[in-house]
Amino acid sequence: MPPVLDSKNSKVDGLAFLGLSLTRHSELGHPESITHQAAFDFNEVLDRDYEYLHSTNDDGWLVGGGEPGPPRSYKLAAKDSSHVEIMRVGTYREDWGGIPQQDIIDAIESGKILIPQIEVTPTAVIANPDTPPELEIRFDMDPPYATFEDPEEPLPVNWALRFIHNQLFKHFEFPSRFCPDVFHSTIVRKAEFRSLEHRDTYFRKCDAAIKQWREAGPKSLNEEGMGVDGKPLEDRNDNGYYSGLWLFTDRENITHYFKPNFLPPYNTPEKRKVIARFLEGVWDENALMWKTLGRSNVEKALEMIRSEGAKHS
Repeated sequence: MPPVLDSKNSKVDGLAFLGLSLTRHSELGHPESITHQAAFDFNEVLDRDYEYLHSTNDDGWLVGGGEPGPPRSYKLAAKDSSHVEIMRVGTYREDWGGIPQQDIIDAIESGKILIPQIEVTPTAVIANPDTPPELEIRFDMDPPYATFEDPEEPLPVNWALRFIHNQLFKHFEFPSRFCPDVFHSTIVRKAEFRSLEHRDTYFRKCDAAIKQWREAGPKSLNEEGMGVDGKPLEDRNDNGYYSGLWLFTDRENITHYFKPNFLPPYNTPEKRKVIARFLEGVWDENALMWKTLGRSNVEKALEMIRSEGAKHS
């Protein structure tokens, strides 16, 4: 069972969640895919010609424009559903262990949840522990700990994801609440490689794409993007397009978009204090409790990121 907050009172599993939408229209994918971000073309880490992979599950490629369907592919035709979950809600029914949708909307629109200008970069492509594995694009916070002693010190890569996650977990307590593993977007499920050599070659290709994205630095997501109404997201601030948070009923159905309410710059003492307060803890999904990631654990955490990023099987 997923590591929900209260398994005894989590009655019916559901797919509603808060997170990022990374969908993007592509000529290689489904014609009805909608662009919510133009920062990353995930086709750079796909194998649409099945040069390296022998098979996947029926859904095929979930990102990079989705699956076009026959005659271009013979997987199930589906729009791009790329996303990163930050808090799984499950259902909006309290009697099933969920929380009413309006409670979530009210908390965010009231300003109780601070949403920064979300800028991210992929940090690795890995195969998860499933057999056969899912292939995932990860968005780790790197480094996993920040000193905040120098206000000009760059914030960790992908810090906004943990910042939002920790606020949501501290504000909302309901039985079905959880976050599925580290921040990631699933590329494909049940990935069977043609051989170990093909697997290694595929991951070298992915590593090259990740290196380019990392060198370019974190990007905001919504430039050239569309809203839930299908119209362009035109809201801008002094730093460009807003890049915010989405509420999903499931990975194919988005109902709300929340633009940032905690805007740059992030180098003032007041803002650094707020950021530090919500980054100092990590939620232990096994113990179902908060743990502090101190300096003594930095190297251990970094080594964990490196080792997991190197697991290609």
